[in-house]
Amino acid sequence: MNQSRTMSLVEAVTNTILGIVLAVYTQILVFPLFGLPPLAVSTNVQLAFVFTAVSLVRSYIVRRIFNSFDS
Repeated sequence: MNQSRTMSLVEAVTNTILGIVLAVYTQILVFPLFGLPPLAVSTNVQLAFVFTAVSLVRSYIVRRIFNSFDS
């Protein structure tokens, strides 16, 4: 069964939002373990958005490459 385009979008947005939230909490917990100073939550959110944007671009490029093999 195929997923509709709308549900694909809902899944992608949900996954992205959850990823940002998880990234912020992970940074807050893990950075001090590596000797990095605690950052303001707003800074953690900004970092999470940067890494999320890079991840989205990477994911899109990989998907397009693999999609070209199907043709």
